[in-house]
Amino acid sequence: MRKLRNSVIAVAAATTLLLSACGGGAADNKAADKDDNTLTVWTWDPAFNIYAMKEAEKVYQETHPDFKLNIVETPWDDVQSKIITLAQSGQTDQLPDIFLMQNYAFQKNAINYPDLFTDLTDSGINFKDFPKSVVDYSTVDGMNYGVPFDSGTAILALRTDVLKEAGFTVADFTDITWNEFIEKGKVVKEKTGRPMISTTAGQSDIVKIMMQSAGASFFNEKGEPTIADNEVLLKVTKTYKDLVDSGVLLEVNSWDEFISSFVNDQVTGVMQGAWISGSIQTAKDQSGKWAVTSIPALDGVAAATHYSANGGSSWAVSANANVELATDFLKSTFAGSTKLYDTILPASGAIANYIPAGDSSVYAEPLEFFGGQAIYADIVGYGKHVPSDNTGVYYYEGLAAVSAAMTKIVQGQDPKTALKEAQETVEFEMK
Repeated sequence: MRKLRNSVIAVAAATTLLLSACGGGAADNKAADKDDNTLTVWTWDPAFNIYAMKEAEKVYQETHPDFKLNIVETPWDDVQSKIITLAQSGQTDQLPDIFLMQNYAFQKNAINYPDLFTDLTDSGINFKDFPKSVVDYSTVDGMNYGVPFDSGTAILALRTDVLKEAGFTVADFTDITWNEFIEKGKVVKEKTGRPMISTTAGQSDIVKIMMQSAGASFFNEKGEPTIADNEVLLKVTKTYKDLVDSGVLLEVNSWDEFISSFVNDQVTGVMQGAWISGSIQTAKDQSGKWAVTSIPALDGVAAATHYSANGGSSWAVSANANVELATDFLKSTFAGSTKLYDTILPASGAIANYIPAGDSSVYAEPLEFFGGQAIYADIVGYGKHVPSDNTGVYYYEGLAAVSAAMTKIVQGQDPKTALKEAQETVEFEMK
């Protein structure tokens, strides 16, 4: 992945780039908003993020009837490229009031381009209403720059009918270690012919989930890579290889194959961020045959937990914003309205990081698809216990290097050698 800190954009072409990056139209940027009651928002996905923003607008209009949002559909890659372009050209007046950031990219951008973000620490937003691990994604030097939105809390979702065929229940896979998971998974595979879970080969999702569950990261607090000789990571690589070698984990070649593996009866379950629940529920014929639990814990690691995360996003207020209005809007909606989360959950599956939402009647509603389990309240509960993960500037480079190392390890390379090479790769990219 190209390092953002070293991205080269010709200053002479800044104006052209800005017109291209920002959609070319004045209506798409903050500078065109002459109405003090209007906020411009950049975000993606009409059925998820944009839908949530429109519902938040309705909630805020109940007390601010003249309020309006100008929502500009902006794919994530475009959000990232616009930020780079605007930061390096100095045209920060082209920023919207609010924009959405992927959690793993938040620190990278806030550290690289601090002049584009508004410090929300003293905004009146109660960040204690969100899991610390999620708030930490958008925290730099003790200052808060983001309002958490959708949950990436990790879940282990399992087919209860398949487990029953093998003589197990979901309780047998709750609060266990990965070694126990493998041993029981072997029994399930022997009796049903199905691996327990699947993943896309060459991707780091499961490795990343295991690492964070133990409170470990690929980088230290100074942003330096800690991949080589990382004892937790070594345990993770061994566990992952054991999963593959035992046949308990099925590696597939693409994301589509990954989704197909659990909706088309190829595997027993799936471990992923909570957002995967939407994909699970597309298998209408499997209604009532699923349940959700927390993830296994790493063996032999004192800090190991049954909780982790993968994905999620947070709202940022730009340095060009109508700060007072933007922060009050976020404080009153995504950081203050259980009504908003109650509304968007059934229609979009947007599970809240906002802890008070977990106590609502909507989140406590039993879901027929998951055998009557109130999975959304459970997921919000899991989120409270997820350890923080230090991301920093080069997190994606670290993930890519570890993914490449994991492929080599599965193929038989010595783990210490592979991780040493991964660290050297990241260190080279950081230069």
